[in-house]
Amino acid sequence: MALFVGTSGWQYKDWRDVLYPSGLPVRLWLEEYARHFATVEINNAFYRLPARETFEGWRGRVPEGFVVAVKASRYLTHIKRLKDPQEPVHRLMSHAAGLGDRLGPVLLQLPPTLRADAALLDACLACFPASVRVAVEPRHTSWWTPEVRGVLEARRAALCWADVLARPATPLWRTADWGYVRFHQGRAQPWPRYGRRSLTTWLDRITTTWPQGEDVYAYFNNDAGGAAVEDARVFARVGRAAGLDITRTPEHLVRDMAARPGAYSP
Repeated sequence: MALFVGTSGWQYKDWRDVLYPSGLPVRLWLEEYARHFATVEINNAFYRLPARETFEGWRGRVPEGFVVAVKASRYLTHIKRLKDPQEPVHRLMSHAAGLGDRLGPVLLQLPPTLRADAALLDACLACFPASVRVAVEPRHTSWWTPEVRGVLEARRAALCWADVLARPATPLWRTADWGYVRFHQGRAQPWPRYGRRSLTTWLDRITTTWPQGEDVYAYFNNDAGGAAVEDARVFARVGRAAGLDITRTPEHLVRDMAARPGAYSP
């Protein structure tokens, strides 16, 4: 199993002096992020779909082998609510194609008020190219039915395993030969960190569901105070100690090195 570990976005002001040295210009943060991580989930595409040229620019700024997951525009998921998906999906994919070989999975995060409609979901998933991995994160309990699971399996779409307050917010269904996990908020201190035991439990769930050779993408969305960066690093460290193949994560943080006089110079 290849476990891709990253965060949901990279442009957070309070990551200065955590992942980014204080003197590093914001315009170079993506390059610095990509030096420490091999994948990122772009969630600002949810609020406003970037132009294809923006995606092309991101591709040119990250190294070969870097994987970019893209959160689908809210126009598709929250405004259209999956209805008439052909045009929004085509526009999303034509823009995201600017990433070229850096393009990873596409995430459909559904609004919490959207009740289950298996046929609607199936019609939406049918609009995506067969080569594109799509993860779906429903947020209404009505979606947890055999019919919905069958649609995901038939379309080889992954049910996004979501964690909120160190507990699964979704069923732990395996619906594809790859997986997608999102960590929204832990229960450890300082808030919103995850505890080591919680992260170890999640690693066990992942490894018992997807065997070696299958890809799983894990993104930490608890960005406040650099919690996502620190939790991703601990998560990866625990996984490596268990012998898992995990993409690069930071060996040291600016905050850690600052505590060692003479050990770090930005």
